[in-house]
Formats: sequence, structure tokens, C-alpha cells
Amino acid sequence: MTTDTSTSIPRTVETFNPYIRTTVAYMQEGSPVKNFTRLGITEEMMGKWKGFGDRWILAYEKYSDRYNLRTIAVTDELKGIMESIRKYEEESNFLTHIAISPNATITDLETFKIRTVSNVKHSRTIPQTPITMLVTATVQPIGGGSVTIKCFGNTNQRPAIHDTANCVQYRFSVATEAPTSAEDKKLEVGLSTKAFFVLPLGAENAGKQLFIYFRWYNTKHPEIAGPWSKAQNTLIL
Repeated sequence: MTTDTSTSIPRTVETFNPYIRTTVAYMQEGSPVKNFTRLGITEEMMGKWKGFGDRWILAYEKYSDRYNLRTIAVTDELKGIMESIRKYEEESNFLTHIAISPNATITDLETFKIRTVSNVKHSRTIPQTPITMLVTATVQPIGGGSVTIKCFGNTNQRPAIHDTANCVQYRFSVATEAPTSAEDKKLEVGLSTKAFFVLPLGAENAGKQLFIYFRWYNTKHPEIAGPWSKAQNTLIL
């Protein structure tokens, strides 16, 4: 398997923020064996990766407040953390350990944005039957105005996109009252090609409620989109 980890780590604040939050959370998931152990990452390596994440979250909280706390120094701090994690990857081959692990899955590689020649390509078969399965999702606030979201296509599986879909579509609002339905025109719309992702809502929304709906979706064949799940809500931290 040929791998390319040179461009895996995002280079902008906006793209790096969900990347570091998602990867830190993902590596600490798993039972009875944590994902980082399954992938051959040592406790020391995981500790350093998490350390970058902890530093990032603290600095990003300031950066999110663009009117009061975002300064050139804060922006430089975030850029410094991104540069430090790239240097750490070069020194430790953190991503390469994941890429060459015999236990690595497509979900592992996609979570860390590791490209491989042998990545499975989607079937060219044109789907005909509408999706009937509901999205089973967990929504967990992680601080800094962000929440982690895990979507399951089947029971007793790791987060994964439904076989006939190519993404999960979601509609959400940050409000004090629940929307009337998933078709409420006030809801914002988003897509994720990953079943495990971070939704940044802004530190300024801490203390408010997130209301969110999910459904399986195929961007090439929207006519087979699945039904909307019931609304979930959580307090934003």
C-alpha cells in the first residue's frame, strides 16, 4: 500500500480546528482497546498529540472571540501550534504509524486525511432504491463552542456512512426553542463525508442549545435521500 501523509495535516486555522479536535477525540475512542493502541501509537506519542489538541482548544477559544480576544498574538500562537505538530509528525512519523498499521481501516485513514493508492473506490452502480434507514447519531459537546458528532449506518458498528449514501446531511439551529421540523426554513444546512466529525458553532454560542437533524444523503443521487431523524439537542459548551 502506497501512502501519502505529506499533505494530511491542514494548513489553515479554519481547516485545522476540526482536524485536531476530531483526531484527538477519535484516537481516545474504542473499547476495550483504544483506537491509538489498536493502530500502534504509544502512550507517549498519544500524549503529545493530545497535548497539541489541548493547547489548540485554549488558544482557539480566544481566536473565536473576534471582537474582544482575537489578536495577532493569538493568531500567531495557533499558527505556531500547527507548525509544531507538522514538525512532530516529521520527527515521529505519527501518521505513517497509522497508515502502515495492519489494523488500519478506511475510517482511520479518512479521519486523518491519509491518502492511499489502495483506498477503496465507490461502486459505479447507480442506486435505485431510496434509503430507508435512519441515522443513529451521538452529539457530544467538547468545549470552545464545538460538538463532536458520530453517525452510525448500522447497529454494532463504528461510525460509518451508509453504503448507498456518500455523506450525512444535517440541518441545525442554535436557539432557545426547538424548530418545528427538519423542514423549518430557519435551519442551517450542512454535509459531512465523514461519519465522525466536529461541528464548530463558535465560542460565543456557549450556553445556548443546539438542535440538529440528520439523514443519509447521496450528492449524486439526491432522490434516494433517507428520512430525517428526530431532532437531537445538546447544550453548547
